[in-house]
Amino acid sequence: MKRLAVLPLALAAAFGAHAATTTRYLIISENQKQIGEQVVERLDDGLTKVRFIFKNNGRGPELTEQFRLGADGVMTEYSVKGNSTFGAVVDEQFSRKGDQAEWKSTSEQGRKTVTGPATYLPLNSSFEVVSMTITALAKNPGGKLALLPSGTLSQRELDQVEITSASGQKQTVRLLAQTGVGLSPSFFWATAGDQPRLFGVIMPGFANMLEEGWQAAAPALAARQKQAENKMLTEVAAKLQHPLTGLTVVRNARIFDSEKASVGQASDIYLLRGRITSVQPAGSPVREADNVIDAAGRVVLPGLFDMHGHVDRWSGALNMSTGVTSVRDMGNDNQQLQAMLDETAAGKLLAPQVVPAGFLEGESPFSANNGFVIKDLKGAKDAVDWYAERGYPQLKIYNSFPKAILKDTVAYAHSRGMRVSGHIPAGLRAQEALDAGYDEIQHINQVLLNFLVKPDTETRNLNRFVLPAEKVADLDFNSKPVKDFVSYLAKKQISIDPTLSAFAFLKQRDGDINEPYVAVEAHMPPDVARGFRVGTMKIDGDAQLKRYEKSYAKMVRFVGILYQAGVPIVAGTDDIPGYTLHSELALLVKAGLTPAQALQVATRNGARYTRTSHDRGSITSGKLADIVLVDGDPTKNIEDVRKVAAVITRGFLIYPQEIDAALGIAPFVIGAPQVIKAATPVAAAYGGGNDGARARIEGSAGKHD
Repeated sequence: MKRLAVLPLALAAAFGAHAATTTRYLIISENQKQIGEQVVERLDDGLTKVRFIFKNNGRGPELTEQFRLGADGVMTEYSVKGNSTFGAVVDEQFSRKGDQAEWKSTSEQGRKTVTGPATYLPLNSSFEVVSMTITALAKNPGGKLALLPSGTLSQRELDQVEITSASGQKQTVRLLAQTGVGLSPSFFWATAGDQPRLFGVIMPGFANMLEEGWQAAAPALAARQKQAENKMLTEVAAKLQHPLTGLTVVRNARIFDSEKASVGQASDIYLLRGRITSVQPAGSPVREADNVIDAAGRVVLPGLFDMHGHVDRWSGALNMSTGVTSVRDMGNDNQQLQAMLDETAAGKLLAPQVVPAGFLEGESPFSANNGFVIKDLKGAKDAVDWYAERGYPQLKIYNSFPKAILKDTVAYAHSRGMRVSGHIPAGLRAQEALDAGYDEIQHINQVLLNFLVKPDTETRNLNRFVLPAEKVADLDFNSKPVKDFVSYLAKKQISIDPTLSAFAFLKQRDGDINEPYVAVEAHMPPDVARGFRVGTMKIDGDAQLKRYEKSYAKMVRFVGILYQAGVPIVAGTDDIPGYTLHSELALLVKAGLTPAQALQVATRNGARYTRTSHDRGSITSGKLADIVLVDGDPTKNIEDVRKVAAVITRGFLIYPQEIDAALGIAPFVIGAPQVIKAATPVAAAYGGGNDGARARIEGSAGKHD
């Protein structure tokens, strides 16, 4: 899904003459609907042409691409045109002549002198570029390939299996893991032999792309890929999660009180078997503690909540390294999520604790393909039963849900003890969804569309982004309809999940860094940081840009208006895990909240609106030991929330700097609090907490490798 979201593709159509070979790939969703295709034509003159389209949830990329390879098997020329997922124009070229390489796109341009094999990494491309790298890497005994503008791509084989096509043909395919692009490995299935190429891509819980005629092999390939991924993930979890066995005391901690939104006097926190057993004044006597951690006067937060995630097996490291210990999943493949919950509970997955929201969509050409897609009230009730039986505290309704059965479905979910939230189904305004019983609304655009749509307005396509970008600039927040709506939200205590960080793309111009990424760009690997400057919306000229900027600024301001009116706000991302939660809190401060109030939203409100206040949201005796040690004081400067020195959750101690090192991220904190074992005098714990050069005693990464 990561590749599909970032790498646009194009429509299959007739190609020119002189074709040598043509390969067609189909993209099939988890519910067995075709949602895209890639057609690759390799011409006799060495030119490769690709056309690809991918559409899901009313949006998707379309590109036409062509490239030519040199004698070393990597690109000497490349071009791609089309539109990205949200409609931005894609126009990108690359060429290499001898040792001189040049590239240009709508967001960047550059040149570089290079020697030896090196391939350009397009900002927007089809999967055929992956196919080219598979072939090139297979020729390199070291399994590495230099990337332009920078970086190195690596590849290793994890598995191979013989499969059978619909016509009875057999072949052997190999599972490859590529690293060096993005923040997690990418998995691809390739053909065997001396000239391997891409055979398919399995995206667990979302879709698969396989050569036409081989779709029946998808379940077997998915199972083998999951087995290989699980082995890698188990190794990562074992390396980066350090068990805290026995009684642990966190000394000299300045605890953030999430009820009062303030930092108290220094305290000692006692932890046992993943729970807080006591909170005492700093310096209280410790009797036979197995581990002592000196917080050294750091501010200690309750574990943060991301209230709008879509978790996968590789996103947990990003959440853990940023202090996010709980994520409300707002839409996923049901079986995939259930498996991840089991793996997390068993300690086999480096992941936050997940509070699942059941995803419920209606059938239409615009349907998303998560959770359950239903036709009628019976189907909706069956889905609600499935979720309720598995302990889901909330239901999320999506864009194509049939409005005629909305009220009855919400009432049934309430009867099963579930909260109900979501997007606003097409043909309705937000007020009508609230009248039907909604407890919460996702996304600031869905809230403000209440004042922008008519009954026949189509909101399942890009209109749900374009209309707010165009019209909120002129919306009068002092008008009676707006004030009445805000009063209604406050009176009914309807919570709002604005995801301001996710919607900053509305006003991003190609070449400018998107606002939520400004604070993290310098810390990220070059290929990731490069993507932060790629615009997503189609913005025609300065006048439209200024209008979109004004609309977005008013969206941020409106969240502040809601908060001041007493409307409950929760903090969610729907974007890069962890890092954009910090950005969301910064935007809440920009909206008018104090830094301490923003932290309260990410802790107390997170627990309150996931119905987990009994064991999360505050550092209190009896609750889960989900605690985050930060440098600086985020109650005064919200940007200090990025300076996470250590995280404790589920009975494990986790060091963000270790995760950062594994992912190629420059750490926000150098040094980590020291762990003292029982055999060491407790007084040694006060030897100075922030010195990263000081060796940690057993419990550090070095002692657990």
